[in-house]
Amino acid sequence: MSAPPQVRSPLTVLITPLMFLVGTLLIGGALYTAEFGVFDDALVRVGGFSLGALFLLLHSLRQPGSLLRRLLDIALVAMIVIAAWRYFIISARLESGLYFLQPLDIWCGLAGMLALLELTRRVIGAPLVIVALLVTAYAYFGDALPGFLSHAGISYPELLQTFWYSFDGVFGQPLAVVTSTILVFIIFGAVLEALGIGQVLLNLSLRSLGRLRGGAAYAAVMASGLFGTVSGSVVANVVGTGVVTMPMIKKSGFSARFAGAVEAAASSGGQIMPPIMGAVAFIMADMTGIPYLKICLAALIPALLFYGSLFASVGAEARRAGIKAPDRDTLPTLSRQDWLLLSAFVVPLTLIVVMMMQGRSPAMAGLWAIGAAVTLGLLFNPRARNLKALLNIVGSSANAGGTILVAVGAVGIIIAVMNLTGLGLRFASSVQAVADGSLFLSLLLMALACLVLGMGMPTVPAYLIIILIMGPAVETLGVPTIAAHMFVVYFAVLSAITPPVALAAFAAAPIAQANPMAIGMTAMGRLALIGFLTPFVFVYSPSMLLITDFSLTELVWSILRLALAAYLIARISILGRAWWAVSVLASITLVAPLLPLQALGALLGVATLISASRNGVFLSKSL
Repeated sequence: MSAPPQVRSPLTVLITPLMFLVGTLLIGGALYTAEFGVFDDALVRVGGFSLGALFLLLHSLRQPGSLLRRLLDIALVAMIVIAAWRYFIISARLESGLYFLQPLDIWCGLAGMLALLELTRRVIGAPLVIVALLVTAYAYFGDALPGFLSHAGISYPELLQTFWYSFDGVFGQPLAVVTSTILVFIIFGAVLEALGIGQVLLNLSLRSLGRLRGGAAYAAVMASGLFGTVSGSVVANVVGTGVVTMPMIKKSGFSARFAGAVEAAASSGGQIMPPIMGAVAFIMADMTGIPYLKICLAALIPALLFYGSLFASVGAEARRAGIKAPDRDTLPTLSRQDWLLLSAFVVPLTLIVVMMMQGRSPAMAGLWAIGAAVTLGLLFNPRARNLKALLNIVGSSANAGGTILVAVGAVGIIIAVMNLTGLGLRFASSVQAVADGSLFLSLLLMALACLVLGMGMPTVPAYLIIILIMGPAVETLGVPTIAAHMFVVYFAVLSAITPPVALAAFAAAPIAQANPMAIGMTAMGRLALIGFLTPFVFVYSPSMLLITDFSLTELVWSILRLALAAYLIARISILGRAWWAVSVLASITLVAPLLPLQALGALLGVATLISASRNGVFLSKSL
């Protein structure tokens, strides 16, 4: 007997087209801005944020839930609409700088702030909300604090005017970058996903690397790296590609824990892989004034070393587990249509690089990339020529766009307080005092702060908070700007696989059917350990970034040191805890800032390799 058809509630019937309308307005506004530029700052920033927030709330309303939850969602929708409406009503008077908030303005602004914090809690998590509330309390009560923490004091209306009714708070410059540039690339990623490019990339990876030992794990690394550079979300990348790759990795003979760790580490690395690097590259370009293409060039060698270490670790684990190369006939084949459809990935990426080299804006390049992807995808994939694909593009783009808009809006609160109170400069001074002028200790403090904050946040907000607070302290010690920013990005990215939170590991756990803490420890302690060491190398040897203080000798020596460290961690650490400890010790010494220690690390590394080979592990044996 067949199940009775599900009856949709009247509320769901009403909300679905409304969601599509809101999502279409958000996407249409982003594409229009990419083509014609920012025509009205208030409309683009406040309107974009409001549409993104409304989409998330409407999506929540459409889900099953209690009456209380539905009433709360409806109240939040009303709060966002009223707060945005009031902003637009008084925006012209705000620009004069002579307008003083009225009681109605204050109540509307407060409603908008409360809705923002609740949305942040839902889509990002409690840590960012807690940080925002703490800095707000500091701004209001800071005049009563002792010592260097004290400031002149800020009244409640002044705080609210800065937070909601200015371009120095929620609607500040980071949100402007999201609305004018990053949304376009979020749409680009959603288009590729709807066109089925992810499956083609996975098939290509399996076909090209699947004939090796543990080929499924190699394919997961390659596919996650390729698609991860477009995706702005580590968790989305883990879930999107991991649904296919993790069962295949387990089937080929790897443990469930290792399968989850490979996907978590590879998906996290997509955020540091050029040419798109998720969303953070565009924020970094805006904050540093360094051209986007130079940032991509700076990220290239460290990213290749990171993925090279992942490949080496997979190969070592495959040999340890005795996994054999699969039969080539069992691997997926790429049809002529698949090869043609691959052009919908290759051509747009090439177009982005070429247009950027010609001096066009990133948003314009992204717009042309979307056009090329849609044209080629619809031409070579008939299955994408339907209304469902369009709805998927709108839904995925609006959902991802709303999430990053909310996250960056919450970060705007923190930025506003730091500017109003001088907290960033005070914190930088305290870091310098604690480190006593030691660059290495300052870097350790910054790395720890990145890992702690990033554990509960996506890459972009974690990067923004840390670089604004600790960036000036590190740069005053002589670190090039690009190196300081890349350092923060690396640790913000790696926080996704760092226990106890390890968002990427928790996302991988239910699919891999393994313990999330075990996945995180394997990903951090073996697969991605080189990623924790690389930032210290390019800070002390900025030639690795190719665009500042370049020296060919320094570049070659840096690459050789990191390659040896990656080889040690990948191939020796699988022999047991004692070998792992020796490998890590040698690797840390290899990345030390002093040349004698680096030489000692190289000798220790070579000695470890010789000793391991004498113990029956001939490491140069072909995979």
